[in-house]
This record gives sequence, structure tokens and C-alpha cells, in this order.
Amino acid sequence: MKLAGLKSFENAHEESIWAATWVPATETRSALLLTGSLDETVKLWKPDELVLQRTNTGHCLGVVSVAAHPSGHFAASASLDSFVRVFDVDTNNTIASLEAPPSEVWQMQFDPKGTILAVAGGGSASVKLWDTATWNLVATLSIPRPEAPKPSEKHSSKKFVLSVAWSPDGRRLACGSMDGTISVFDIGRAKFLHHLEGHFMPVRTLAYSPTEPRLLFSASDDAHVHMYDAEGKTLVGAMSGHASWVLSVDVSPDGTAIATGSSDRTVRLWDIGMRAAVQTMSNHADQVWGVSFGPAGGPGRLASVSDDKSISLYDFS
Repeated sequence: MKLAGLKSFENAHEESIWAATWVPATETRSALLLTGSLDETVKLWKPDELVLQRTNTGHCLGVVSVAAHPSGHFAASASLDSFVRVFDVDTNNTIASLEAPPSEVWQMQFDPKGTILAVAGGGSASVKLWDTATWNLVATLSIPRPEAPKPSEKHSSKKFVLSVAWSPDGRRLACGSMDGTISVFDIGRAKFLHHLEGHFMPVRTLAYSPTEPRLLFSASDDAHVHMYDAEGKTLVGAMSGHASWVLSVDVSPDGTAIATGSSDRTVRLWDIGMRAAVQTMSNHADQVWGVSFGPAGGPGRLASVSDDKSISLYDFS
């Protein structure tokens, strides 16, 4: 497995780019790359040549997360303005505007069936679940504190929820917090199951394996990448190599590799079987906030986005 640089687009946005994901292909168009920036815009790109398709406005502060519905027909952007904007990918018409109190909208992800949007609730110490048919809030999953908090962990920022990830069967939702804990919920019962421990700094990014429903990957400001059996509560692998915070992780569609982006300005490709980094890409001149593999079934692609305002596109084979 290896990455080969295909194209870099400098100044793709006017400010730092904090979020990227792929919009699946529909009957009438191929997959698109979706990026969100502190410049308050969301952009849609034709991925092969990084040709700009459309710039979406509608937020009044920076965009911190983007998510695409599995149908490819609509997507969502979350902003520091405390709104999640749901929009039609092909027309940019607003479908819904979901409001939350300040600092309570961070990472978000649609479940595999596309029926629920999960939003990491930041300072609310919870995850909000929105029904995608009605856009009503259907559940709030509160993150319990670990059993024996240390005296230093009493201030509220420790419960800040940064990241979410759905298991491929949609039965579990994992959430990463500022204090380094990962919480796992049974969605059918809306019930907290357990914490996964091992990180001691913020977990900004999580991703389940698309091929192994129990396997969860996490990355943290402690510079480590962890592999958990999320059902058995066990840490099955720990990988290190980045020189600073690991800000983003994604798993390849075939489940054989992960990619990570870091404050050390690099993108790394890791072989899951070897549990080791096999390649380091140094295309960016600043922190790499997002890495995202292209959808299964298409050409093997990876995109990365950075504080340097650029997008890099790689071939993955």
C-alpha cells in the first residue's frame, strides 16, 4: 500500500481548512470532496483535478466540521456560530438549520443508514441525535464521568465532547472527549456502555473500521493512535510516530490502512496489520486538520486539509 501525490491546491480557502469529507456519488454525478473553513464557507470540489464546483455561504463564523449523507444528496456543516446547516448538495438549498448553544457543536457524522445525524456537543458533555426525516432532536446522550475523577479534573472543560464515530452496523456510537476518554453507546437502547481508556489528552478524532465492526481507531493530542476492541473494552494496539498532536484519522475502505493528519504538518499512512507507519507525506506547511479516504468503489483517493489553506489529493493503492 502506498500514497502518491496527485495534486495540491494552494489557497483553496481564504482561511484555515479544518474539515473535509467525501460526498458519495449519485445516479447523476460522481463523488465530490467537501471542505469547511474558518473563512465561514463550505466548498464542493470535483476531486480528480480539484476543480471548484460551488462555494456555499450561510455561516457567520468558521466551519469546524462537515458531514455527508450516505445517499450523496445532502450534507451538513457545523460552525462556531452554533448552527448546523443541512443543505442539498446539488442546489445548495437549505434543508434545515439546527441550533445549539455556543460551543456545543463540534464533530458530526451521519449513521450508516442515514437516519440520524450525531453531533458532538462540546461543553454540554453530550452527543445530540437528530432525526434526518423530521430534523427533530430525538435524543441527547450524556457522557458520564469516569468512576474516580482526579481532583484536577473537576473543572467542566474536561467533559468537553469533541468527536463522534458510528460503527459500520449503526448499533454503536463512540465519542471522544477533552480528557482523553472515549465513551461507547448502544444506540438502540440509547444507553451508555463503557469508557475506553488509554489516552491522556484530547481525542479529536475517531473512526471505526468499515470491515471490522468492533475495531475503533482513535487519535489524540498525546501523539498516539490507538486501536480498540470497542465491545471488549480492550486496547489492542498503540501506534506512535507523529511528533505532535494527531488531529484526524480515517480508515481505508478496504480496512487495511489508516491515514492520520497531525500538528507536525505531516500525513501518515499506517498498515493496520503491521501496526506501523509505512509512509509520511509532507505536502503541507502547517497543521493537518483533516484526512479523508474516498468512497469505496471509486478510484483509491485520500484528501488532506490544513491550516495552510491548501488541499492535497493522493492516489491510494
